[in-house]
Amino acid sequence: MEACAENEKFLIVLDRPNPNGFYVDGPLLESKQKSFVGMDPIPLMYGMTIGELAQMMNMEGWIKGGPCRLRVVKMKNYNHNQLYRLPVTPSPNLPTMEAIYLYPSLCLFEGTKVSVARGTEKPFQQVGYPGLKDGDVTFTPKSTEAAPNPMYKDTLCTGWDLSHHVDDTTNLPKQLNLQWLIKMYESYPDKTKFFTPFFDKLAGTTKLREQIQKGMTEEQIRESWKEDLDAFNLKRKRYLLYDDFGDPKQKIKSKPKPAGKSTPGRKHI
Repeated sequence: MEACAENEKFLIVLDRPNPNGFYVDGPLLESKQKSFVGMDPIPLMYGMTIGELAQMMNMEGWIKGGPCRLRVVKMKNYNHNQLYRLPVTPSPNLPTMEAIYLYPSLCLFEGTKVSVARGTEKPFQQVGYPGLKDGDVTFTPKSTEAAPNPMYKDTLCTGWDLSHHVDDTTNLPKQLNLQWLIKMYESYPDKTKFFTPFFDKLAGTTKLREQIQKGMTEEQIRESWKEDLDAFNLKRKRYLLYDDFGDPKQKIKSKPKPAGKSTPGRKHI
């Protein structure tokens, strides 16, 4: 978008569904935490398609060099209550829809000493570390094409299998799960080493780490997000191209086509 603005070129976005586009949640990104994993002042879960987000970025002044000449080609017969099962896996580390639904909550563990099971058959569906006492599963990360050097490579980890917590029929996530993160922090023997510097970049804020370190509850943390999320939701509605998930006339429907399970993605997440 910045290149198009700089060179006065049209940008055409062929819109597509967001498989996790049916809720808004999380802290808003702070400017000091801007990085390649987070660039704009939006929450972790922003509930928009790529076309809707492009409109917001363009009109809110977030594009260096000014707005570009943007055109979004809308989808037909889509709304934010309609689930979309990806026909091709977006990454070899997101091999199932369960992993895709869990990813928003589990990606934060990538900024901790907890493995997200890269290098196993269930990446982003299990979490754990060597020596965890309260676990229901064990796994040993191995070097794979998708994860050449995973955390705790060739080391037995004890953890939790979270894949049964989500599905696209009766058990969809409605918000980020902070309890898993809080409980892992509480269980870790050396809490001074639990978080890595990357955590604040992933969360988009220093506050979430500090709140967990202070022992704040999930409810207290969520309350601290409320004002920013309310303001974002008002802004978000100006750029929606489709009926929102809050529309009482709409019911969440799932596409019958299953997600691919073996097609490699274009890049590793």
